[in-house]
Amino acid sequence: MAKLHPEITAELQAFIVQQPLFFVASAPLAAAGHVNLSPKGLDCLRIRSPQQVAYLDVSGSGNETSAHVLENGRITLMFCAFTGAPRILRLYGRGRVILPMMAEWETELAQFPIYPGIRQIVVVEVERVQTSCGFGVPLMDLVGQRDTALRWAEAKGEQGLVDYRAEKNMASIDGLPTHLATEAG
Repeated sequence: MAKLHPEITAELQAFIVQQPLFFVASAPLAAAGHVNLSPKGLDCLRIRSPQQVAYLDVSGSGNETSAHVLENGRITLMFCAFTGAPRILRLYGRGRVILPMMAEWETELAQFPIYPGIRQIVVVEVERVQTSCGFGVPLMDLVGQRDTALRWAEAKGEQGLVDYRAEKNMASIDGLPTHLATEAG
């Protein structure tokens, strides 16, 4: 049974920090547009208050979340218990993206580890906190975090990443501009 919470409580904060993986979902306004769902690993999430979280986003093959947040702000983060008692936690909210060229970048970045390929920080103002049973989530053992994306970014180098983002991260698969495109133009 789903349960609403007034905020990210201390108990839910403890649950979040135990999870080695979470998922980010966003969608365009257009009915024909594609819903995006992305897994996020590494030590990239920070709980800033009972109503706000932020995560560090490294370069990838697309930039759907940025495009959707720019268009309509909607974003959902989901955490699943793969060990221990079953539970799913969803944080529904409004997102904003912080890029390296923005004034607040250095202050924001100081909250996170530095990884190769850092692209942006996504801040979520949480409007709804909901837990559900998670009975259908399998029990799994964590072997470790993958470092493939980090090694890929290191091999690309800074200019290679700039070129890659210019080619792959300026628009969503539905053609919506991302924050990178609006800051570049």
